[in-house]
Amino acid sequence: MLEVCSDMLEVAEEANRAGDFDLAVEIYSSQLADLQQPDRRLCLRKADSLTRAGRISEALDSYCTAASLGKLRPEELPILVETIARTLREKELGTSNGYGRSISIGGGEDGVESDGECGEDDALDLFSCRLCKRLLHEPTTVECGHTFCKSCLEDEDSVKECAHCKQALNKKDGGLPHGRRLDVVLSGLLDKLFATESRARKCWMEGEVLWKNQNLSEALEKYDAAVDLAPSSGRLLRQRAELHMEMRSFSQAVQDANVLCRMKPLWTKAHCLKATALSEAGRNDAALQEYLWCVALKPNWTKVKLEAQKVLSEVFSSVFENQDLPTPLHPLQGGVATRLIKPPALLRTLRPLTQRPGSSVQDSEFSVTKSPPVDGPSSRLSSGCLSADECGTKSLAGVLAALPAPPGGLKRKHSGDGPSSVFNPPSKLLRPDDSAARSLFVGRSFPAELLDSGDMECSLCMRLFYEPVATPCGHTFCLKCLERCLDHNSNCPLCKENLSEYLATRGYSKTLLMEEVLQRYLGDELAERKKIHEEEMKELSNLNQEVPIFVCTMAFPTITCPLHVFEPRYRLMIRRSMETGTKQFGMCIADELKGFADYGCMLEVRDVKFFPDGRSVVDTIGVSRFKVLSHGQRDGYNTAKIEYLEDKKVEGEELMDLLKLHNAVYEQANNWFTSLKDNMKSQILSHFGSLPSKDPDPQASPSGPAWCWWLLAVLPLENRAQLTILAMTSLKDRLIAIRRVLIFVTRKRPR
Repeated sequence: MLEVCSDMLEVAEEANRAGDFDLAVEIYSSQLADLQQPDRRLCLRKADSLTRAGRISEALDSYCTAASLGKLRPEELPILVETIARTLREKELGTSNGYGRSISIGGGEDGVESDGECGEDDALDLFSCRLCKRLLHEPTTVECGHTFCKSCLEDEDSVKECAHCKQALNKKDGGLPHGRRLDVVLSGLLDKLFATESRARKCWMEGEVLWKNQNLSEALEKYDAAVDLAPSSGRLLRQRAELHMEMRSFSQAVQDANVLCRMKPLWTKAHCLKATALSEAGRNDAALQEYLWCVALKPNWTKVKLEAQKVLSEVFSSVFENQDLPTPLHPLQGGVATRLIKPPALLRTLRPLTQRPGSSVQDSEFSVTKSPPVDGPSSRLSSGCLSADECGTKSLAGVLAALPAPPGGLKRKHSGDGPSSVFNPPSKLLRPDDSAARSLFVGRSFPAELLDSGDMECSLCMRLFYEPVATPCGHTFCLKCLERCLDHNSNCPLCKENLSEYLATRGYSKTLLMEEVLQRYLGDELAERKKIHEEEMKELSNLNQEVPIFVCTMAFPTITCPLHVFEPRYRLMIRRSMETGTKQFGMCIADELKGFADYGCMLEVRDVKFFPDGRSVVDTIGVSRFKVLSHGQRDGYNTAKIEYLEDKKVEGEELMDLLKLHNAVYEQANNWFTSLKDNMKSQILSHFGSLPSKDPDPQASPSGPAWCWWLLAVLPLENRAQLTILAMTSLKDRLIAIRRVLIFVTRKRPR
């Protein structure tokens, strides 16, 4: 008995590596012809080379010979599976999925859908949750302003940052004793705009909870109700099919999966689900087709590829089971090579592989036809079994019938004898004008008349939301309205929930979904609302007509004035000065008759530090003096119409006299400060700083030299006396008044 020549096998392997598969086939064939008994391993090598060469019909002959010698194992069939899948992908799908977007071929992790792959029910539109990619259910707005389903956020281990902006999220309960709360306004809006889908989502979520608790029959009732409300939801159908699988109702699972594949013919998960259901139902021929489509759509899905190899090996094996197989007779060496006789069942399943050479797909006995119309997903099975036509199953022969002729126009050894089959490639189901194509990436829509501006009104100002902000307790207000309320009380204006922690963080982020809804659907109303707001801000920023007045203490130009703000009216006043961009307000002392004095100093905010309870420390510095022309009030705090004060400039001899007086008073002030006790001097230095240097030109500033105001701030004078000097517009008069005060305090100082 001759043995296999190892050198020739090396040559055959080299031919395979070089892409000369026909040469490899000839070598393997000659080696097999020289053997008295067929070698199973050699038959498999020949079959693999025939597969690579595109000679599928001949390859199956060789695979069958190997199968007759011993059951084919899944790991022996990767080349056949990959070649069939690749041919299907190139022939039926090309490089595009019908939407002008490339199908992910070879990329991504095993079993993970790529971002560009078909399969989601909807594009991620305005009303979708970024976590579950479905219509928002019990919408909850987090601290950064983005909105998600409440149930999606409750998975604290996996959701630690916002899916939109990647900002880290606070703890699960959102700072409230009863956990995160749903956004009341958005929840009502979604229920109104998408009433049917919202009810479907509610049933869906209830079904998921029941399923998780293993109440399968009750869960199925919820899923059935959800599907009846939303029959075009692919993910809903997919979950119901998976539930049927867990309940071992494989025929119902096949029905849902089949409808899903027709709705979304390029969704690999749909084909995988259908394949699994068919396999569990014992329908390996049909399951194999779906697995092959999965591999064609996603070549790197290793798990599915192995399943396809497993099912294919079972298809081969099932043909030889319960058959009385004769002992394989090897042809005599040098005689005519006759094939082993394979059982009729195997012929019926595997022999009709391709159309005849030169024929087209259209004139093949296994012609490609369009899929029948999609059945309603909510229809039910009256029996426990599906026919091949009902579930869209096809034999392996039907799958392979669409493969192109082998390269070089080689003759096939077998004609396509066998049962005809109907084959439905995904590309034949997908047309640009099909409803499935239109609905896949189109966002949700609703009748315009459903949305009314009254649905988007702030309960505090009774106007359209402007810069809407959702509190942790789920209520929405205009940002400015909420801040004004929290100035007075740290509780929610509606539910009275304590918001002290929210107030402490001052995380007033706009609800971005609400903002987008306003811009898209209530653009005219929002523009009018914005116009009103801008007019109010313009009025507030006019620092002549209506200047906010802080009634407290004396303030002087160039001198710092730290303030502790705790009264609600002044919280509002300081915030408005920051919002308008002026960062300025007036400081006046109190007056028993008028409320505040007729003269004061403008302060500019340099920094604000907030405390958790809403109080703040404001660092300000004096800017300019003013005279009050009229007194007023706005939202609880005082306002005034003012005119700014400037020193009158002098020239000639008056200027010379002014310079002499200026120098003399400065020397007097410096001597007084130097003569102070160390403890008093250190207190002044820590609060006001050191005495400013003497100005070369005392008339350079409209308010005069800075050292005068420093000295006026530290001298032990009553407020009324300080106010009198502040109101002077003559530098000479102010210097004379300061000299008198210095003389007075020097004489009164104890020795």
